[in-house]
Amino acid sequence: METFGQRLHRAVTDRGPLCVGIDPHPELLTGWGLADDVAGLSRFAGTVVEALGDTVAVAKPQSAFFERFGSAGIAVLESTIRQLREAGVLVVLDAKRGDIGSTAAAYAAAYLDPASPLAADAVTASPYLGVGALAPMFEMADKHGAGVLVLALTSNPEGRLVQHARVPDGRTVAQTVIDEISQLNTGAEPIGSLGLVVGATVGPTGHELSYVNGPLLAPGLGAQGGRPEDLRAVFGQALAWVLPSYSREILRSGPDPSALRVSAEQTLAKCRAVLGAGF
Repeated sequence: METFGQRLHRAVTDRGPLCVGIDPHPELLTGWGLADDVAGLSRFAGTVVEALGDTVAVAKPQSAFFERFGSAGIAVLESTIRQLREAGVLVVLDAKRGDIGSTAAAYAAAYLDPASPLAADAVTASPYLGVGALAPMFEMADKHGAGVLVLALTSNPEGRLVQHARVPDGRTVAQTVIDEISQLNTGAEPIGSLGLVVGATVGPTGHELSYVNGPLLAPGLGAQGGRPEDLRAVFGQALAWVLPSYSREILRSGPDPSALRVSAEQTLAKCRAVLGAGF
């Protein structure tokens, strides 16, 4: 069975180091001339798949913007995940789930078990109930060749209070998360299936990321102020494993599929100038 890390390595090699977020903000729907309803949501997501399905390596649907429409929105999310994967795009479902025990296991089954209609290639997760609490997700990912991308250093100012707090051995809480994920990736080739989410706008933090041996998802680029050149300061020696993530910067080019494609191609070129071929 091919692992998520192996599939991601191949996808980035073939299509380049770029993840495009699918975030159907109300203002984006309006900007595309679409109604802020399920029909508009479906048209929006379908257009993104049409434009980028044979171009980008990774897509990252933001679950919350589909969930706000209830079961009908979830149905659109299920369809979008399926269409993206059929087009050859790896799907990271941005759900940021995290819980304990049977609830964590249920989240794992929902997002990482191929039997689920919401199954993606990987899911984002919050470790702040303890990295160990995510064990059911890690186990499900290992069983089915999926991935888990764990929040480590986020760009929101409130996050520093938790993430930069010190544990008794002097490390920050974020560094303990980084270290635990690194240990779980030991020996994986060409790259592990467990990764981290590190905001592109956090700047130099003094955290060591070079030994993670897993993908480093970098949101916050484009509309949120981050630039590709900022990645050098954030990731340092770990730059080779960075997966830049853009959402509104590209999506604002819609609804014309050709314009979306051009925007993604131009963005990828900027990322390549900093990252090279990637992975």
